[in-house]
Parts: sequence; C-alpha cells; structure tokens
Amino acid sequence: MPSTQALHQPHTEHLAQQSPLFLLTRPDHYEIAYSINPWMDPSEWSADADNKQKQAWGAWQALNDAIIQAGGYVLSVPGAQGYPDMVFPANSAIVLGRRALLSHFRHEQRRGEEQYFTQIFDSLKKQGLLDEVARFPENVHQEGAGDCMWDACRGCFWAGCGPRSDPQAAHYVEQYFEQPVKSLELVDGHFYHLDVCFNPLPGGEVIYYPDAFTAEGLATIEASVPIDKRLVCSREEARSLALNSVSIGNTVILTKGASLLRQSLTDAGYRIHELDLDPFLLSGGAAFCMSLRLDQ
Repeated sequence: MPSTQALHQPHTEHLAQQSPLFLLTRPDHYEIAYSINPWMDPSEWSADADNKQKQAWGAWQALNDAIIQAGGYVLSVPGAQGYPDMVFPANSAIVLGRRALLSHFRHEQRRGEEQYFTQIFDSLKKQGLLDEVARFPENVHQEGAGDCMWDACRGCFWAGCGPRSDPQAAHYVEQYFEQPVKSLELVDGHFYHLDVCFNPLPGGEVIYYPDAFTAEGLATIEASVPIDKRLVCSREEARSLALNSVSIGNTVILTKGASLLRQSLTDAGYRIHELDLDPFLLSGGAAFCMSLRLDQ
C-alpha cells in the first residue's frame, strides 16, 4: 500500500510502483487571516479558531488517507508561518512530463509562498522526481494547476484567466510544455480559479458550471467535449466546491453534499469518495486545491 512520506525522505517505493504521486502541504499554519476571494472571512475563523484548526487537521488527514486508499502516493511538506494558503499546493505550479512551471501569484498575501515552493520543487528535482523546474516571467501572473488543468483524454491544457491568471499566461504554458492550450475566461468572483468550476475526468467527461464562463468560453467547451461527456452542475453544487475534486483511476474524491453530481458520476462509472472539507471551503478550496499531481 502506498504511504505518506515527508519530502526529505527517499521515494524508491513510489519509483518502483509508479503510483499516482501527489504533493500535499500540511496545515501547520492554516487559518483565514485575510480575504482575497468572496469565500474568505477572517472574523468567522477567529470566532472559533482553535476548533477550526483542529477540524482542518482532521479534514487534511482524511484527504491524505483517501488518496492513499485510491492507490495514490502522498508527499507531504510543511507549511510556512505567515502563509496559510500554502495548504493549497495546486496553485504552486503546473506539472507535466517531469517538468514544472512555477506560479507567480497575483495577490501580495500569497506571493511569499513562491520562495518556499521554489525550495520544494528544487528538492523534488534533486531527488529525481522532476527533470526541470522553470517559472513564469515576473510580469505574468499565473496560479498553477488551479488555473491550468491537464486533460489527458484530449491531450491539451485548459487554462482559466481573469481573476487570478493573466490571459497571456496560456502562451507561456503552450511554449514551455509544447502542448495545446484552450483558454477559458472566468467571470464570477466565487469561481476565481478554473479548478473550482471545471474539471476534466479520466474517462473523458468534463464537469463544469456554465455560468462561471463567458459565452466564448462555453463555446470552447462545447466544441471540444461531446454532449454525452459534458456533466453540467448547478450553482448550488458548484458552490459546494464539489467540482474541486481529485480523480485517481475510477475514483473521484470530492466534498460531501453534491447529490446530483454524485449520481451523475456514479452513472458514468466512477466510484465516489466523499469527504468533509468544510474548514478549507471557508477559504474557497477543496480536494483539488489541496493537492498537486506530480506524475502526469
């Protein structure tokens, strides 16, 4: 059975087994200390901070265990004091083919994470888990896999732009990875990253919330994904952050409460693993945000 390891430990087990490999950041310093999206309310957190921190550890461990149960392997790294959103490593980089393109955050509150994630990815390279690490130019904002998701079935990236990532970031992704990129502009502040309103699944299905996109973006989705593979979600289910899910084989790990989406995924042949990730929903993140796939 794959297991959790600290980043500084050797990973010969993973290299031998070739398990799906995920990076998770422990919630050592997780809290809601500022507001950079409509989900975040520091006063709500501070009213019951100790209890919420305890719940956050339990929810993080549940995700860790669910990934392992589904056949994945987890590398866990510590968070850094003063950077509570490090717990969302999906925003740290885009990774494909053993190459990583590190993020450049839009908001000053998260920009300090970049130095820590640079050290983490340099360590991954030294351990032989990556071949190359690069970064976006200083004048281009892009926030990792949260706004640039690899679709293995179609052999392309889907790139969100607007609230956090610049439209021109797609050009750098296409140039660096030498893979096509389909750009989707986001228009709703609650869906500030692509991964909270869109997700391509291993079987070719795409789950998405239409009102998060411009008409042009919707046309791009509809032209690229056959109608029988498009699973549309309501605003209520999108607001549960169930689309912010992790897929490993035929298992989809997602937040609890999205009964219609759960049924659609079950009908499509997926096994559903629901988790209570409420402490992280308060920041506008869930299972996908809390993990970064390293072996695509």
